[in-house]
This record gives sequence, structure tokens and C-alpha cells, in this order.
Amino acid sequence: MTVKVWRIVKAKYSTTAFSGDGAKKCGSRWSSPGTAVVCVAGGASLAILEMLVHLESWELLKRYVIFEVNFDDALITKYDPSKLPRTWRKSPGPAKLQQIGDDWVASATSAVLSVPSAIVEWEWNYLLNPNHPDFANITHESEQAFPFDRRLIKTPVP
Repeated sequence: MTVKVWRIVKAKYSTTAFSGDGAKKCGSRWSSPGTAVVCVAGGASLAILEMLVHLESWELLKRYVIFEVNFDDALITKYDPSKLPRTWRKSPGPAKLQQIGDDWVASATSAVLSVPSAIVEWEWNYLLNPNHPDFANITHESEQAFPFDRRLIKTPVP
């Protein structure tokens, strides 16, 4: 069965949105700096929330694009949430979370790892391993400008 997920990135990074370079450079909740992963969300709304928690300025809302991403569910390894540390939803996340992603990438057991969202814990985010041979079977549509609804921000927009 095909799984449809979403990725929102700043437009200036659209050409490298699936390289894993951002996470490799800075790390993520689920990976340490030095580990290339691509983070996607199980729904467009969740992708928006995942982006908004990191938003530094309303002006940045004009600079994002969204990608629809598709892959077969056979490519997924599902992480068991019962194995997560009690504090896994804190920000920043505990180092154990980065170790989970790092170990998964190193094991090369699958091209996709599903993990719960720290924002909506019963929804799923997915890590994509751009260095896995099956990554070539993950497809994405062309980027689309993403016009955010202005009601999403509390600061008045001029």
C-alpha cells in the first residue's frame, strides 16, 4: 500500500530537500549532527505544526514550499513508542531519541522509520534514510508554494 506523507521546507532549500544535509549539519530530534535523514510528517497539517513550532518570525511564512512524498509501506520500520524514554516529548528531546535515529540509519534495516510526533503523539512522523538503497523507491511531487493561513500566527500581519 502506498503511504502519502508531507515535507515543508524553506524555499531556498527546495533543491536539497531530500538530501538529508540539513539534519546532517544540525541534527534533529531523531538524529545527531553527522547523520543524514529527511524528516517528513504523516499529514500536511502535522507538517505545518512541526514547522510552526520552530518558526522564528511571521515573515518567514512567505518562504516555504511543500512536497507530497510517496512510498510503499513495505519500506517502513515502525519504532515501538513504549520503548521511548518518559521525557521523549520535551524540547529539546533527550539524547536517547537521537541515538534511536542514528542506530536505525547505521543498521540500514529500512529506508523509512516511523516515529510518533512530539506535538501530536498519536500521529506519525517518518525518517527517510537518503543513503539506503530503497530510498530510490521514495518519490515526491514537485514543490508547491505553501500559502499559510494568516490565522496561524498571533502577531498581526501588516
